[in-house]
Amino acid sequence: MLRLLWLSTLYLLGAWFAGVLILAPDEVTLFWPASGVAYAAVLRYGPRWSLFVALPILVNHLLFAPVPAGFLPYSVGSNIVAALAGYTACRALTEDTARLSVRSGFALMCGAVTMSATSAMIGTLGLLANGMTDGSDFWHAYARWTMGDLLGITCVAPTLLYLTHADARDVAPLLGDRMSVHREKAIWLACAILSAGVFYIAGTYSGLYSLGLVSLPLALLLWSAVRFEPLWTLVGTGIAVLVITSITALGIGAFRSPQDPFDVALLLGFMCLFANVPLMLTASIAEQRAATRRALLRAVTDSATGLPNRSAFEEALQRTAARAGIEAGLVYLDLDHLSLINDTVGSAAGDALIRGTGSLLRATVERKDEVFRIGGDEFALLLHGSPAYALRAAERVLLAIDDYRVGWQGQALNATASIGLVTFVGGHGDHTHLLSQADTACFTAKELGGNRICIANQEPGELQERTAAMRWAVRIREALDRGLFELDCQSIQPLDGSDGQGRHFELLLRMRDPVTGQRLAPGDFIPAAERFQLGVQLDRHVIELALGWLEARPAAAAEVHLCAINLTAASMVDEGFQRYVVDRVRRSSVPAHKLCFEITETSAVRDLARAQALIAQLHALGCAFALDDFGTGFCSFNYLRSLDVDYFKIDGSFVRDLQDSELSTAVVRSITDIAHVLHKKTIAEQVENEQVIALLRALGVDMAQGYGLHRPEPLAQYFARDYATRPR
Repeated sequence: MLRLLWLSTLYLLGAWFAGVLILAPDEVTLFWPASGVAYAAVLRYGPRWSLFVALPILVNHLLFAPVPAGFLPYSVGSNIVAALAGYTACRALTEDTARLSVRSGFALMCGAVTMSATSAMIGTLGLLANGMTDGSDFWHAYARWTMGDLLGITCVAPTLLYLTHADARDVAPLLGDRMSVHREKAIWLACAILSAGVFYIAGTYSGLYSLGLVSLPLALLLWSAVRFEPLWTLVGTGIAVLVITSITALGIGAFRSPQDPFDVALLLGFMCLFANVPLMLTASIAEQRAATRRALLRAVTDSATGLPNRSAFEEALQRTAARAGIEAGLVYLDLDHLSLINDTVGSAAGDALIRGTGSLLRATVERKDEVFRIGGDEFALLLHGSPAYALRAAERVLLAIDDYRVGWQGQALNATASIGLVTFVGGHGDHTHLLSQADTACFTAKELGGNRICIANQEPGELQERTAAMRWAVRIREALDRGLFELDCQSIQPLDGSDGQGRHFELLLRMRDPVTGQRLAPGDFIPAAERFQLGVQLDRHVIELALGWLEARPAAAAEVHLCAINLTAASMVDEGFQRYVVDRVRRSSVPAHKLCFEITETSAVRDLARAQALIAQLHALGCAFALDDFGTGFCSFNYLRSLDVDYFKIDGSFVRDLQDSELSTAVVRSITDIAHVLHKKTIAEQVENEQVIALLRALGVDMAQGYGLHRPEPLAQYFARDYATRPR
């Protein structure tokens, strides 16, 4: 009912205004804005709304524009039938009349022409049938009616469609929030008022020359079309046409209402052109800007969840951190163990869980807060409020994720989250530092078992240490890219006094500092590499360095009895690495029996099945295996039957204490006895002096390694030393 009321009111106002422009009883109005109301109504709400025009037309003829009773059916019919004809013609060309575009503008114009011509034909026949015009004036009245309707549709319909359609209003944000500053609009308004004054004053002296001044408002409308939002141009065009047509039709000042049919046609044709040029330019620019904006939105939107992506997040964080005085919180969120779902159920299930989590986060936080997906299973939230508010919001998010379930092929999938939270006051910190803190806090929460919140702080401590570890990870990646890793060798000597069958050594990794040139020991960077999942890359790199060096030097390779290469825990469970190392050993010119891979006791216990599978594959090629740091793990002797290794490397903590600890002596003796029962050999690590060597011989240990025998040296230097004079 409310819609019917305001549409009828607008239509009646348009009809009344058109009647004001009629100076003689037998004239047809120059401007019929009511047609624009009817056209917009049928396009926006459907063809049945063409019937609403009957009531305001009858009221108009009753109160403002009396006509013979016989003309009433023609008047009502012309408007209803014409609206339906215009609707049909427009919809035949496009279904989307809400969004501003060249195509929709062309369709609207075709429908407007159809509606105007149809209305004019029915209405002019009504004039002729009721003696309101004669046959000689038929085409004059028809042309004037057509052009008046067309002008009214052009001025009113686009604005009403824009204002009454939700999709149309969405165009404005697509064009950007800062299309024009207020100062420029103020200048535009001042120019518009000035041009209207000039137009009116000039018109009081000479309507002929002042009519040429319509170029001033036309220029302003073109300026508006280029710089401002569409509504500004639509309303401006309607007002300009209304003013110019009214001044001309009413003969204000020196203007005179055109009487000659040719003059009327010229005037109305010019006014239609005047109205359409800015509108078509607006449609064209709006279409281009909307396409650009959509492309930008795609660039900053995550396609899987529909949330803003990392680029949008970094921009929003930078903007928030720069706003002085505001309180906010940054949440860095990482789903726990999502890889288990991907491995057991499939990546499609993991993607479904990620999409669901994105929707859950958006529904859990307040409307003022922002949610982003920044990659993989990681999300970020900007919480606008006090530290207490940010903590409560983070707790709600943590509980919501813990309770959330996604149905997938009869299963209920769920995950927990590790959350890093940092609160801040805008204007007092760099956004990159805030992100680093939140990321570090999230990593801490994950290391502590997940499903918890870790709050970052500004004080030195554990989080700063983890930040340093992250910097190490960056340095490791740089060293891999620039080839800054080098290999050292440390001899492994038999304790029975034999010379062995060639060089037996362990490869030790070193990293060259790109700034100082210092050679860094593994203890400086290996922990960070394992923490940030770089162990597999390092292992691949070491194997390539070692095999590549020996393959290029067949004489050196011939001297090798056994080359020991360490593997990290991550490589033991990485199927891709297993395929790589088997293929690389098979393709190498270095005989496989000259290679020994060392794995730690703890990494082997982590996944016995995969560890034994790798050992079996490389054993089949001829490679040997050593169990490093033996004796420090739990249940050490229980899994020896599952691990078919060739050497037990006794952990150095027992070897160093042999002279002072009966327990260490007992442990070394036990390991040696069990190894010999299993037909394995033992290697003692970290042997520092002759006294320890003597004790190891007495305990039956087979080989030893340490500074008391040989200090590590670069690979080339080690092989440059004659084998017969090698350190003992």
